[in-house]
Amino acid sequence: MKKITMKNAWIIIVLFFVLGFFVPVLGILGFVCMGTPILQALLGKGKIHCQKHCPRGSFLGKFLKKYNLGLTMPKWMRSRGVKHALLITMITMLLLGFVHADFTLMGMAHVLYRLMGMSFIVGIIMGLTFTPRSWCVVCPMGHATGIIKDIKVEVKSCPGC
Repeated sequence: MKKITMKNAWIIIVLFFVLGFFVPVLGILGFVCMGTPILQALLGKGKIHCQKHCPRGSFLGKFLKKYNLGLTMPKWMRSRGVKHALLITMITMLLLGFVHADFTLMGMAHVLYRLMGMSFIVGIIMGLTFTPRSWCVVCPMGHATGIIKDIKVEVKSCPGC
């Protein structure tokens, strides 16, 4: 089996959206998309997912490199405050969606599919406006893995621990 790299990871997100459209329960695989970077960060691999395996980043980098305005992303969009707000917003939307769906498999699959779709569209808009992978700068999963990495480094370097 071929190794998943930034060169070919885009296929995963395309398959997710195409198959999820025809077989909605497959939206539950959104947990894999969200869980993999978190698991890798918890295992001490930092933001390796963002750098080498992210299907969304792979898609944006591959297909938008010729079609972007190349504008500079405003400084405020890159701030930790915006990244925190986006992470909290996404978690809130996810949890409220699950509650509204009564935590049923099909309901959660729809919530995940919609959330992944909305963030994908925002990523494409950002990629067309700024640079192809500008979504990666504010990506909630990338930000969460960065927080985990920072916490793990803090814990390791704690002199009294």
